[in-house]
Amino acid sequence: MATITITAENFEAEVLKSDKPVLLDFWAAWCGPCRRLLPIVDEIAEERSDIKVGKINVNEQPELAEQFQIMGVPTFVVMKDGKAVNRQTGADGKEDLLELIAE
Repeated sequence: MATITITAENFEAEVLKSDKPVLLDFWAAWCGPCRRLLPIVDEIAEERSDIKVGKINVNEQPELAEQFQIMGVPTFVVMKDGKAVNRQTGADGKEDLLELIAE
């Protein structure tokens, strides 16, 4: 499954009411590490049908960034049953993100 662009308008349906865990990628176009991790995040979305992967542009969705108290990008948040269960700012690669999801 491809990554989903998450906005304030679809957040409830795509994240809070999701029947699968959701990996949220809070990112920004100007962020070098975000751009470096983009293909890895997309790869995880394609390989893992058991989870959803959503991307939230912090510049376009400041209310969601504020709601999750995002202080730096990229920040990854794992949501299960409508609740944040894990989070991490930055990532060293695919294995790092897969560990975050598995915890």
